[in-house]
Amino acid sequence: MGKHDATRRTFLVSAAVSAGAVAGAGLVPEALAQSPEQHEAAGVQHGAFFNQAQAATIAAFVERLMPDAPGKPGARDAGVLNYIDLALAGAYAELQDFYRRGLAQLDAYCRTTLKEPFARLDAAGQDQVITSLEQGKATGFTWPTAQEFFDTVRTHTMEGMFADPVYGGNKDFAGWRLVGFPGAQAVFTPADLQSRQAFTRAPMIGLQAQAKRQS
Repeated sequence: MGKHDATRRTFLVSAAVSAGAVAGAGLVPEALAQSPEQHEAAGVQHGAFFNQAQAATIAAFVERLMPDAPGKPGARDAGVLNYIDLALAGAYAELQDFYRRGLAQLDAYCRTTLKEPFARLDAAGQDQVITSLEQGKATGFTWPTAQEFFDTVRTHTMEGMFADPVYGGNKDFAGWRLVGFPGAQAVFTPADLQSRQAFTRAPMIGLQAQAKRQS
């Protein structure tokens, strides 16, 4: 795993833990929650908001922000694209123009500087572009600015990795397993409560599973 990969993974995981992001439902608005039927129908596909080209760009972008590694899930594994897509079609609908304009400006910048759209660049080229966005050095951005676009996508990547799976991301509890967050458990033993090790015992239970049990 390269330097960019390790640095970004470390930042997102550390930020999620320090901010209490693994607390699940409190990370994002309740309006993002899908019913069991909606969530199962949505699966891990895009199409609620993004078109194919937009989805390809966001999928590549978030994977460079949170790349996978041996034995460690990345944004693709956790369904971050699906999370952002559903969010923009629902509770984050006010950010639709923000994303449309940001993606258009990103595409124009990549075509001007590297002669290819973002999704077609190799990992090194994508890292170069992301660094330029993060540092506010990417040209051609008006609204959102390059830094605003980067910051927003990074925040939504964190949410898609670590929010309760009911919101469309954190597929198979990939993010929770990564940081050792247990979700809901039927019982915690005295040893569990005293342990300083990451919690790994199954099952992990999210909001959707709890709702099914109560119905």
